[in-house]
Amino acid sequence: MSTDVHEDGPVLLTEDLGPVRRLTLNRPASLNALNDDMMDALEAAFDAAAGEDDVRVVVLRGAGRAFCAGYDLNQDAEEGTKDAAEWHRELDRDTKRLLRILEHPKPVIASVHSYCLAGGTDLMLACDLAVAAEDAVFGYVDIRFGSGVVSMFLPWVVGVRAAKELVLTGEDRILSAEALRIGLVNRVVPRDELDDATMALADEIARNEPFVVRTMKASINRVWQLAGLRAALDANTELDVMIETANLPARDEFRRITQEEGLKAAIAWRDARYRGEG
Repeated sequence: MSTDVHEDGPVLLTEDLGPVRRLTLNRPASLNALNDDMMDALEAAFDAAAGEDDVRVVVLRGAGRAFCAGYDLNQDAEEGTKDAAEWHRELDRDTKRLLRILEHPKPVIASVHSYCLAGGTDLMLACDLAVAAEDAVFGYVDIRFGSGVVSMFLPWVVGVRAAKELVLTGEDRILSAEALRIGLVNRVVPRDELDDATMALADEIARNEPFVVRTMKASINRVWQLAGLRAALDANTELDVMIETANLPARDEFRRITQEEGLKAAIAWRDARYRGEG
């Protein structure tokens, strides 16, 4: 696991609650934005859980005010312009990391509160099940600053029509009730019941025979694989490289404001263009 430590401690916290391993994204100051250290820590933690027989279910949640606000846009701005080869390596790597969660031998449950946006929604969709608090909000705002969706799991979960509406509008305020209606999440509970409800679901799964659970998860995943999931994700990576290397004015301006004035100012600029805010 990554040893990266910051003011809030390790970027990923791990605890075992009986047969359930609970992982907590721990970058609360940045709303648990996904940077390289976080992605490395997640990869190591899921690899470790896969090899431990005592772990039957994995729960993933976020510390602080949100589940995950997406990929770290400060890191993106600092890295500056990349060529097509660099973008392809990065996007392909991130998608393959999420596929490893989807294909993990143990069931993975996302426990979601407040913001679950862009890459955070990708992360939630890579999990097998999702329990959401009533205050959870979902969506993909990427298109509003000239970027694409990193890992296109969305249409496989909610269908093509709903996916097109979410992605093409850039809406990032899908409330939990609507998320439940379109199949983005499995259950919605009051905020103060989220941890208990998630653990109850995890414990219910953990009581079943591990070999059968693992095999049935693989069998259900096979439906997507036979339908062409991996080929579709690879195609999205190639198309996203085209977007990221197009040097679109909106993307350049968003990155400039992030570097010069900070991410909060860049988000205010983005929202003002589309919502008349700020």
